[in-house]
Amino acid sequence: MSNFGFARLRVVNPYAVAFREARSAVGASEVLVAAEEYRSVAEAVADCTLVVGTTAVRHRELRHPLERLEYAAPRIRKQLRSSRVALLFGSEKFGLSNEDFSHCHWLMHIPTAKRNISMNLGQAVAVCLYELARNARGPRQSEKQALASAGEVERVTAILFDALYASGYLERRPTTDAEERVRRLVRRLKLPARDIAAWLGILRQIVWKVRAPEK
Repeated sequence: MSNFGFARLRVVNPYAVAFREARSAVGASEVLVAAEEYRSVAEAVADCTLVVGTTAVRHRELRHPLERLEYAAPRIRKQLRSSRVALLFGSEKFGLSNEDFSHCHWLMHIPTAKRNISMNLGQAVAVCLYELARNARGPRQSEKQALASAGEVERVTAILFDALYASGYLERRPTTDAEERVRRLVRRLKLPARDIAAWLGILRQIVWKVRAPEK
């Protein structure tokens, strides 16, 4: 991260022993000392308007759009000009879970040889950040319509869950990944920040109406 000019590291439930030892890494002390710890992915990406997950794919059945790194980088750089972007990496052993993916807007992967697709986590991060830094322009403020942050979208999603459960919709369509599907659906809407208050008001009114006792 320090090599390519990225300073904001966020970690979710890090393994304490290894994380403390890593703070002494040569040239990385400033990034690691300033690292922010979170209890969940949702909290870690709450102020980001774009969340991109990384995956080696393997034999997984993906439910998100997937792009190669070289095509994903320009999209990420463009978003960085006006807002925060989270690039999400999982552990070397397990990668990211489907629950982690449900917080992502789309996924990207590094094209590797089929006989050996797994990469060391640090190397994967370095490759991704190099591609983002290559030919990148400095961030600038944009007057274009700003997208809602991940935290705002999650608040809309939470109230939508209330409405779906209160109306019985999810009970009539029971699936193990129902909430993950709904979360992905909401993120595909790319809600503008200025519309969040309206959506929250609409959904709260629906929940109130569904749960209000009949007279």
